[in-house]
Amino acid sequence: MNDTPERPLTRGQTIVLCATAVPMVAFGGLGAVGTYSNITSVFHRSATALGVVAAGEGATLVLALVLVGLTMLGQSAPAAVRIGLWTLPAVASVTGAAVAQSTTEAVVFAVTPMAMCVSAEGMGLLARRIVVYRTGVDAESQRRNAAVMQRLAYHRARAANHPKKKARDGSELESWKLAKKVGAGDALLGANLVDVQRGRMTTGADAALAGMFALPVTPVTPSAHGVTPAPAPLPVEGGDEEGVTPPMTGVTPPVTEEDTQVTPELETVPPKGVTPVTAPPETPVTLEEIAAVASVPTPVVGEPLSDSQLVVVLRHLRYTDDPPLSYRQAVAAFREAGFVGGEQRVRRAWGSLMSHEETGA
Repeated sequence: MNDTPERPLTRGQTIVLCATAVPMVAFGGLGAVGTYSNITSVFHRSATALGVVAAGEGATLVLALVLVGLTMLGQSAPAAVRIGLWTLPAVASVTGAAVAQSTTEAVVFAVTPMAMCVSAEGMGLLARRIVVYRTGVDAESQRRNAAVMQRLAYHRARAANHPKKKARDGSELESWKLAKKVGAGDALLGANLVDVQRGRMTTGADAALAGMFALPVTPVTPSAHGVTPAPAPLPVEGGDEEGVTPPMTGVTPPVTEEDTQVTPELETVPPKGVTPVTAPPETPVTLEEIAAVASVPTPVVGEPLSDSQLVVVLRHLRYTDDPPLSYRQAVAAFREAGFVGGEQRVRRAWGSLMSHEETGA
């Protein structure tokens, strides 16, 4: 079933096509007149000349009208119609050459009926192209491809299951010959293949550009308990060499019986009626967030990934646990999650990730 919307012919196209069809019909008619004149010059009887013209150019005209009508209906022409378009003018040419009285006349009489043959073929081809342009359906190409595919299916089955080795070998060879004819002359098939390749090239170019212009992602290393450690205290003026803050002035530490200053261990006891506040757990970084920082599309499970997307996925998987996953563990998680990527590309992406971690980029 064809989903292509019909395209109407413009006024200019209609005028040009009509102007093209008129000479075809005119020269076909001139060929019939020439054949009539040639036969009359030999037999001197109009009835005989009319019979020759009717059997040659007349029958060809009938077949041409049948061909045009079937084509305009979106149907393929039978083999008899296509063969007759060339056979009948050829018969008229042979008849003219046979009745000619000299070699020169034989050549002229043989060439004259071919005008109707060419006119009929031209009209059929023009009608076919109009239908293909308006509907997107080429009935002749579909007929040829269907016949080729039918023969190909037969020979593939024969090559696989025939009891005789000679028959299997012959069908195998014939299958390769038929494979060259699949889709031959089908302009619609060629256009569809070009669209498919254009889409693939667009995807590849997008992945290449994303890899070239992507920014490196700074790895976020969580602490052992999933909480970012607090910064070290700043040294205070007057402190000791290790940066320890001296005790505050005016505070007397407790004194024991041995007159030794002892600093008791501080206990954090919340006041009565006050609920202690617990720091909320740190939310892990998601794959979408890492992809956004790296300025690459979010990797999707089951779809081909670019090199930058591979680095993003491996970075995300590596830091899903503590301590961070090793290469083998990350690759196992990568496969288990359903991401797509060849072994060599994954290994290169891991090397890029490790180099960024070592340089702190």
